[in-house]
Parts: sequence; structure tokens; C-alpha cells
Amino acid sequence: MSWNISRGGMISRAIIAAAGSVAMIGSFAACGGSSASGGSSNGEVSGDINILMSSASASDAAFKAVNKAFTAKYPKAKVNFSSVPNDSYPATKSARLSAGSVDIFVLKNFAETPSYAKSSTPDDVQLAQSGGLVDLTGESFMKHYTRSVLDAAAIGGKDYAVPTGLSYSTGLYYNKKIFEQHGLKAPTTWSELQQVMSTLKAKGVTPFGIGGKDTWPAGLVMLGNVASSYPTLKDKQDLAEGLWKQKVSLKDEKTKAILDRTQKVFENTQEHFSGAGYDDLPAAFARGDFAMMPDGTWNEPTIKTAVNGAFDYGYIPFPGSDNAADNSLLNGKVELQLGVSAGTKNKAGALAWLKFFSDPTNYATFVNGAGYSSAQPDVKTSAFLDSVAQYTKTYQPAWDQVWMANNKAGEDAVYPFNYPALSPLGTQSSAQAADSAQKAWSAAF
Repeated sequence: MSWNISRGGMISRAIIAAAGSVAMIGSFAACGGSSASGGSSNGEVSGDINILMSSASASDAAFKAVNKAFTAKYPKAKVNFSSVPNDSYPATKSARLSAGSVDIFVLKNFAETPSYAKSSTPDDVQLAQSGGLVDLTGESFMKHYTRSVLDAAAIGGKDYAVPTGLSYSTGLYYNKKIFEQHGLKAPTTWSELQQVMSTLKAKGVTPFGIGGKDTWPAGLVMLGNVASSYPTLKDKQDLAEGLWKQKVSLKDEKTKAILDRTQKVFENTQEHFSGAGYDDLPAAFARGDFAMMPDGTWNEPTIKTAVNGAFDYGYIPFPGSDNAADNSLLNGKVELQLGVSAGTKNKAGALAWLKFFSDPTNYATFVNGAGYSSAQPDVKTSAFLDSVAQYTKTYQPAWDQVWMANNKAGEDAVYPFNYPALSPLGTQSSAQAADSAQKAWSAAF
């Protein structure tokens, strides 16, 4: 199955107060009505619409605001919304699909499986391939979404998923005050980043802060390095295919360099970072304990609250290549993707809800409430997301959205870039970690 490192939709974002959710209602447009995209021929929408989410506080509140506005427009419809923890979502989804008690639900790991990894095809992709999802390709509301985002989830050239938003995972937050104090500019290449690290250390400033206690935050450095070394989707797809077909080794110069550079960052991170909690890092960043922090766009509201205007900060793509053009885009993931069960008892109602949700005015209200980057063009979001728009002009999926893990491979090859083995998370050098990964990977074939 595919492997996902970025915390994205699983994290606890800033909670939207109930009053804020109610205030959101007035911003929704009265779209929808009579069309093939939902509703009956006379514009009426009625009956139960059962929605199942695997979500977080902010997005749950934003969905509930959509539901309230939708039923205000369609009083004969009843939206039954439920959100369950991520860990219990797969079992809940399976049970409700079997019982025919869900209409709209979240699709997990939803992307075309390459032929070389068919044995790892995710469950929801198999569901689409077997006719278990409604084909949304011809629906008018799909035209609102950025085509490159839809293409990332297309199965057999067809659209089954409505993207609720995007999160980016390969960037660095940096303290502009510290940079200005030491005459530094935001690095755009690996050489420049190395110079920044050297200068900061010489001045007694810790370059990086990472919350390594849960391991995955340290993996964001690896994702950033892969993004720089393999900047396009095709580059990443070719790498994945080369590894699966054993034409590429994890000990090759280019692949091993990813671990080399990741380890270099670890060597310039705060002491004992392997025991630091992810949720403790925003406060440490706000205190000025370090100058830079690898993290996703999803955590910016928390970081903003922690900094509380004490200084300005920026967000740039991880500069892992000496070719600045390779470092010009952030990589990320599509957030909660919504599909319609082919077994729905209220297809017209489900499509009407998706049409209402997808209306640009309604979608803009939702995405700002949820804290996501927009999956629709020309939707105004937060000042922070606007500030990084130059890095997100073309959607590029991160490595964890492309890579298909081999269930037969050992733990050292799960990612397959073996960053957890790197000291001080583990005990190995980059050369040793690459060797362990290659041995585990080869043993799977």
C-alpha cells in the first residue's frame, strides 16, 4: 500500500469556535438546483445524505457549516454527518459500505497504482476499478478544480474524487529576525543552505529544530531532499519504477545523496531532537531556540499563535539541490478526497451536495475554515498561503504520495530512504542506512 509521512489531515489544527462555524453560513452561495449534477428535474433535493469523514477539528467544523447552509437551501434534505478517528476509519467505512448506509465518504491513498506494484493497490482504488464508486468525470462541478490536482487522483483516466484542499510538506519555516541579525538571506540552493548552517553555528545559533520523538517529523527533511533531487512527478514515478524493477539501487550516488543531505541537517539540529515532541516545536521556534524548522503548511496557524507577532517568519521549499530551479516548488498532498458510493440510495442528493460544496464561493469559505490550501484556482486564502503561492503554482505531489511500499520488504526499506536509521534517530551513518535499506529491499524480490 502507499505510504504517507506528512501528518496533513491527521493533525489537530486550530479549533474553530462554534460561533465561527455559525457565522460562516452567511458566506455560502445559494448554488445548485436542477441539473445532472445533483437534484431532481424541478430543483428539489430531498432525503437523507449520509457523509462519513476521517477528519480533524477545523475541517469538521467547516463541513458542518456547509451542511447547515445546504439544508437551509434544501430543507427537504437531511445531511447525516459523522466523523471518526483515523485509526477506526477503515473498519467503519467498510462496515457502512457493506450496509449501504453511506453516500459520500473519504477515499484513502487514492491514486493510480502502477503496473509494477499491482499487489499493493489500495482498497479504495480497487473499489473504483470494480465499479464501487460513482464516476464524476462528466459532472459540471469538477471543472472548478485545478486539473493537475484531479489528475493526481484519476483512476483509468476517470475522476472519482473531489479534492477538499491541499497541504504542503516539503518547506522550511525560517525566523526572518535571526536571518537579518546575521546578514543572511533565505537559501535557494543546497550550497547556500550549507553556508547558512555554518554561519549560524559559528554565531552560536542552532540552525534547525525538529520534533523527532514521533519520528515522522524528521522524515519531512527526507521528503524535501527527494523533492529537490526528483522535482517533477515523472521524476518521482521513474524513481519508484526503477526501484521496484531493481534498476535503481538505494546505494547509487544520487539516491544515497538524499540520506547524506538529510543527515547533514540532523547534524545541525538541536541537541536531543530525537526526544523532542512535534507539538513542542512551535513554542521553541517562537522563543528563537533555532532559526529554521521543517514542517508542513498545515501547522502554520499553530506557529502563528505561538510567535504572536514577535517576529516575521517565512516559508520556502527545502533547497536540497544546487540547481535553484529544482527547489522552486513545494510538494504536498491532496487532503480529504470525497467519493460517492455506487450503492448510494440517494445519488441525486449526494451529487447535489458535492455541487454545492464545489461552488467557488462555498468552497472558498470551506477551505479557509479548514485551513487547507485551495484545490481550485483563484480562490483567496490566508495571507500566509498567499505568500507561498509562487511555490504552489503547479501542484507537485510529495514522494510519500507517489511511493508504493512493498509489503514484503523489511522496515529498513519502507520509505524506502531509511531516515529513521540515521543518527541520532537511530545509530547509523548515511552509508550504513542506505546499505540496510538496499538489503531489505532486495530481500523482498
